[in-house]
Amino acid sequence: MRSPVPTDPTDGTDPTELSGSAEKLVRGRHATRAFRPDPVPADTMRAIFSLAGAAPSNSNAQPWQVEVVSGAARERLADALQTAHAEKRTSVDFPYSEGMYAHVHQERRAAFGAELYGALGIDPDDRAARAAYDAQSLRFYGAPHVAFLFVNGDGGARLAADVGAYLQTLLLAMAAYGVDSCPQGLLSFYADTVRGELGVSGGKLLVGVSFGYGDEAAPVNRVTARRAALEATTAFHG
Repeated sequence: MRSPVPTDPTDGTDPTELSGSAEKLVRGRHATRAFRPDPVPADTMRAIFSLAGAAPSNSNAQPWQVEVVSGAARERLADALQTAHAEKRTSVDFPYSEGMYAHVHQERRAAFGAELYGALGIDPDDRAARAAYDAQSLRFYGAPHVAFLFVNGDGGARLAADVGAYLQTLLLAMAAYGVDSCPQGLLSFYADTVRGELGVSGGKLLVGVSFGYGDEAAPVNRVTARRAALEATTAFHG
């Protein structure tokens, strides 16, 4: 439901209250890479995913299927993912290549990687330590829950864009309810493993989102991702 934004300052509503809350929510959301084991209450989870379902999509098609995994099923899936990783059994629904990034994007990724691995005490050039960290991340950074977002239909770019809108809405809904999260692209590299463990027969796996309550004492959770200046990404015409 669209919230009305008043244009008449005499109507008793301050439009900056909503915009201020929105900015705090959007800028306050960040990726969490170390979680406490405490589960998110079932009622809170249902409220979050219900709110995420308000995400926009072309012609209201809502071409997403979401699989939320917790408890013993989560443990089995983590084991299966680590086994598939060790055996190099990748299965990617959406092609990935380092070459898909332009030079400026590679520079941003490298800068963030240096900060992230620095917080972990890993030298950016230590490939063995980085690989071990990747393997461990398949246990969802210790999060008690993980959600997998599948694209239904032909799984093309337009439908994936709709599921991307759902993803952002989900992340903000989690933040609004005080739940921390981390979208993990690596989880989508093992789509067949995820489908097999969860009994999912259709759809293309876009991303997995680990979520729960962050470990505030973990140094990795103090890493901040710096954003490009507005002028570097956005042009205004007219």
